[in-house]
Amino acid sequence: MTIHPIEAGHFKLDGGAMFGVVPKSIWNKTNPADSNNRIEMASRCLLIEDQNRLVLIDSGMGNKQSEKFFSYYDRFGDYDLLSSIHAAGFGPDEITDVLFTHLHFDHCGGAFAQDAQGKAYPLFKNAQYWVHENHWNWATDPNPREKASFLASNLEPIEQSGQLNLISAVGDRIQTPLGFDVFLMDGHTEKQMLPIFNYKGRTVVYAADLVPTIGHIPLAYVMGYDVRPLQTMREKADFLEMAVKNDFLLMLEHDPKHELVSLQTTEKGVRLKEHAPFKSFFT
Repeated sequence: MTIHPIEAGHFKLDGGAMFGVVPKSIWNKTNPADSNNRIEMASRCLLIEDQNRLVLIDSGMGNKQSEKFFSYYDRFGDYDLLSSIHAAGFGPDEITDVLFTHLHFDHCGGAFAQDAQGKAYPLFKNAQYWVHENHWNWATDPNPREKASFLASNLEPIEQSGQLNLISAVGDRIQTPLGFDVFLMDGHTEKQMLPIFNYKGRTVVYAADLVPTIGHIPLAYVMGYDVRPLQTMREKADFLEMAVKNDFLLMLEHDPKHELVSLQTTEKGVRLKEHAPFKSFFT
């Protein structure tokens, strides 16, 4: 197995929404806000090269939405999904599978392009798209809180393509047909999947929106976007304890400056131990 971090673009998001009830005077130390109270965010995906499979984990928000839509997120920098895949030595037609941790637009929008008539279609034409069944049902009949995060222009092309595959197993940790396990989490949204990899003697967990940045490592630092924040805290408490005990490495999807981190227990609780770029850590 070879893991390639894939940078799908940077954007900005309201810091208050990202940290919920945590005061700005605290989160601003790790995630400094601009004059509009927005913090920098990454869309860091993973490309898993394993035997005959080339699996993409998440895909960023993409570029098919309107200028008005993107004006809320102030995209910046030179990264984009396809350029990063090419830089890893592959093309879009070589992707065999795309697994979405969940279907919020900033995690799945990049997997779709738009034709001259404005119709969205799957960007990876030879890939199978994988979503948890309970989450698919949740996303296609959304609650008012998440409705703006589940875009029809992302969901309809999957369903219409014939490339949709639903994972139905439930439990704290389940096997996928893709050669790796996932943790299932229900606090941020229904059945968010966190992929787990045994890689070069270490366990790497793609932390998705359970721990999106280093600023979210402390237990109570939970996003305002979470539909079940108390459940997030319970899931996070169990996960952080497990991560320290088993010396997990966490790949952070949304932190623009920190790719891979390890954790330690301190007198204040679980905190950052070390951080490094993925490639330098495993060199």
